Amino acid sequence: MQPQGFPVSREHCDWFYRRSGLQLRAPYMLDSGWLEPSRKGDYTAANLVAEAGRDFLGESDERIRLALTHAALREGRKVGDLATAVAVAAAAVGISAESLRAAAESPAVRARVEASTAAFHAHQITQRPAFVLEDAIGDKAVFSGLVRGAPLAAALEAMLEDCAGYASFAAHFGTPPQA
Repeated sequence: MQPQGFPVSREHCDWFYRRSGLQLRAPYMLDSGWLEPSRKGDYTAANLVAEAGRDFLGESDERIRLALTHAALREGRKVGDLATAVAVAAAAVGISAESLRAAAESPAVRARVEASTAAFHAHQITQRPAFVLEDAIGDKAVFSGLVRGAPLAAALEAMLEDCAGYASFAAHFGTPPQA
């Protein structure tokens, strides 16, 4: 999310959490304690730690990202602070805090975070949650602010059907000629 898209105060954040919580009939209230207006939307530390975790756990293991999210949104922990983010992540997955912090502070991890952040910002998403779905044939669906599952499910179903159609065509007639 762009820095200017973050709430400007805990009260501002709580208003959105109350509204969204009632809309979704959530059985709990999210905790705005993570928000630090003085950061002006810069929560790079949590992203650096989550990305560094992939070096230890692999690309598909989301335990660190989930632990950071839970710590921030359910417990109000200030994961914008590198030491806090490292402590949360290390405890969640059993990685040495020192090793994880060193990886999070590495130029390689910072470059990956900067690249993925730039790619995300290129979608010009202004609302959360946000979902970017891409399939093997180049279709893309971007959802910004939708919280109901039906539109996502419909897009996924359509994308899977299109991919199956392309695979079927290729099985009968081959792949496209090369230029």
